[in-house]
Amino acid sequence: MGLDMYAYVADKAGREVDSRELAYWRKHPNLHGWMERLAESKNLEYGSFNGVELELTWADIDALEQAVTHGQLPPTGGFFFGNDADELYREKDLEFIKNAQAELFLGLKVFYNSSW
Repeated sequence: MGLDMYAYVADKAGREVDSRELAYWRKHPNLHGWMERLAESKNLEYGSFNGVELELTWADIDALEQAVTHGQLPPTGGFFFGNDADELYREKDLEFIKNAQAELFLGLKVFYNSSW
């Protein structure tokens, strides 16, 4: 068991487009913590931040880019989360950000979800 994290593209109605996955991370706890804080700031209701579909806007992606670029993902822990993986995933995070921006530019929606 462990923290599995996904980002994917959907059309404007929220339906997945060709099941197109933008990114997959395995045990990147600080990114997950950043996403959880984002969900809280959007007042999403959930029992635990597991299996919660979180839509990412252009502003969210820009804020994530700043956090990744400046090493500001929040330290996050959990039983299934693993250790800090910021440096391990840094290039993948930046690639995801670039791809997410391209999808948003095309008018599609970008979502984050996770499972442990």
